[in-house]
Amino acid sequence: MRLMAFDYGTKRIGVAVTDPMQIIATALTTVHPEDIWTFLAAYLQTEQVETFVVGKPRQLDGTDSESAQHVVGFIRKLKKTYPAIAVAEIDERFTSKMASAAIAQSGKKKKDRQQKGLIDTVSATIILQSYMDGRNF
Repeated sequence: MRLMAFDYGTKRIGVAVTDPMQIIATALTTVHPEDIWTFLAAYLQTEQVETFVVGKPRQLDGTDSESAQHVVGFIRKLKKTYPAIAVAEIDERFTSKMASAAIAQSGKKKKDRQQKGLIDTVSATIILQSYMDGRNF
C-alpha cells in the first residue's frame, strides 16, 4: 500500500505518493482545495493508501502558524471521510524553501522554477520523504 502526503494551502494542495513498496516518494500533482475530495475519491478507486501524511505549518518556536487552522480542518475531514486510513502529521517548516532550492539545483529554467504548483508538489514530496525517513522499521 502507498503513503500519500499533502502540502496543504488555501490556493493549492501539493500531493505526493510512494510506490506500493513505500521506498520512493514521488511528486504526483497539485489540486485546488475545492477539488481535493473528488481527486481523492477517484485516486482511491484504483490505488490503496495506508497513511495520509499532512504537513503541519509551525513557527520557529514550534507553535502552530496562522495557516495551521486550515490544515487542522483538512485533517479533521480526512479522518472523517476516510476513517480506515491513518493520518500522520509532520512539521513542514522550511519545506517550501527546501523545494525551491531543490528545483533551482535541478537546472530548470527560471520561469519553470517560479511555478508555485511545482513548488507545492516538491514540498509534498519532501514532507513524505521526511516522514519515511523518521519511521522505525
